[in-house]
Amino acid sequence: HYLMLHRTKKEVDENKDKWIAVGGKFEYGESPEDCALREVKEETGLTLNSYSYKGIVTFVSDKWGTEYMHLFLSDNFSGEIAECDEGELAWVAKKDVSALRLWDGDRIFLKLLIERDTFFSLKLSYDGDELIETALDGVKITYK
Repeated sequence: HYLMLHRTKKEVDENKDKWIAVGGKFEYGESPEDCALREVKEETGLTLNSYSYKGIVTFVSDKWGTEYMHLFLSDNFSGEIAECDEGELAWVAKKDVSALRLWDGDRIFLKLLIERDTFFSLKLSYDGDELIETALDGVKITYK
């Protein structure tokens, strides 16, 4: 299962009404691991006891510039799920994730997390909300 966040609570939100993975922006001085631990705790109430670093996603957008997302997975955590101020949290079976309202690029990296055991680098280029180009480990791909 993946813990997914249905973004419904913010008025101005590029992710409004979409399902996304838990995460957020870096704070000063944070490593990707520091950020992941803090964001998971803040958004879910859970503490990651261990995790694995699975990949990096480069988002290129005409609207939002370039951003990098570091992907971690964990099945070892403690605590109780708390209410999230960004939306509703839900455990979703991996096989059911693709049926959610997702960004097209998110659909790709979530599938890669299921299919691949090795670290990957995924580049997703958007024109507005439309995914126009993808590259996996530096090679352009068509992925459906």
